[in-house]
Amino acid sequence: MQATATVLVYSDDAGTREQVRLATGRRPAQDAPVVEFLECATPAAVLKELDKGGIDVCVLDGEAVPMGGMGLCRQIKDEVFRCPPVLLLIGRPQDAWLATWSRADAAVTLPVEPVEFASALAALLRKRVSVSA
Repeated sequence: MQATATVLVYSDDAGTREQVRLATGRRPAQDAPVVEFLECATPAAVLKELDKGGIDVCVLDGEAVPMGGMGLCRQIKDEVFRCPPVLLLIGRPQDAWLATWSRADAAVTLPVEPVEFASALAALLRKRVSVSA
């Protein structure tokens, strides 16, 4: 297993980005790699970082302004070659169908519930590592 994984976190809200970091800790699960975070507050910054490569998982805030994570997810799934898995943060459980529309690989509700979030992130990291192996 790789030593570290890079997780891109997109939200215009610094508090939401902090919730993601705190819920993850050093690693989201015992069998997952240590996580390094790359934080982005704008859609342009997300696209720039994805163009550079090296992102293992994206965590996108569906409630972000001016562009929500759902629209951004759909865009990167269409435009980024070998797009990394996306974990979408949604405002309500009823928005899960929108996460499906956006082609997100997983979705959890806001505010971030640490156990649920870490479990979803670990599953995506395991999937990413097994695909690259």
